[in-house]
Amino acid sequence: MGMLQEFKAFIARGNVLDLAVGVIIGGAFGTIVSAFTEDLVMPIVSLFTGGIDFTSLFVVLGDIPADYKGSPSDYEALKKAGVALFGYGKFITALINFLIVAFVIFLMVKAANKAMAPAPAAPAEPPGPTPSEALLAEIRDELRKGRG
Repeated sequence: MGMLQEFKAFIARGNVLDLAVGVIIGGAFGTIVSAFTEDLVMPIVSLFTGGIDFTSLFVVLGDIPADYKGSPSDYEALKKAGVALFGYGKFITALINFLIVAFVIFLMVKAANKAMAPAPAAPAEPPGPTPSEALLAEIRDELRKGRG
C-alpha cells in the first residue's frame, strides 16, 4: 500500500475529522474565554484588589533606552522598545484563563457523562422457580399435608 493510499485512509477516518472540528471549536472557545476573563473577570478582580491592572504588573530586567519617550509603566511600549521585562501580570491573566477553560471543560465532560450514563435499571423481579424447585416444593407441600 502506497503512502498516498495510507494517508487517504488516515484522513477518511471519522475521528480525524472530529479532532479537526474539536480544534477549531476549541480555538474559538479559547477566544471567548479570553475575552470573558480580560473584559469581565479581571476588572472585577481589579476592583477588589484596589484597581490593580494585572497586565501592567511587570519587573524591568534590562536598561530602558535613552531615546525611549513612553511611560516607564507601559508594558507594551517597553516591550516594543526591546526592554527585557518579567511580565508576571500577563502570566496571572493567562493562568486565570486556563483555570476558567479547564473548569468549563470539566463541567461539560461531567454533564456529558451524566447524559450518557445509562438510566438506573428498575430492580428485576426474581426469576421464578426452576422446574426442579417447583417439583421439590410440591413434594414438600404433599409431605406437610400427610403429617397434618
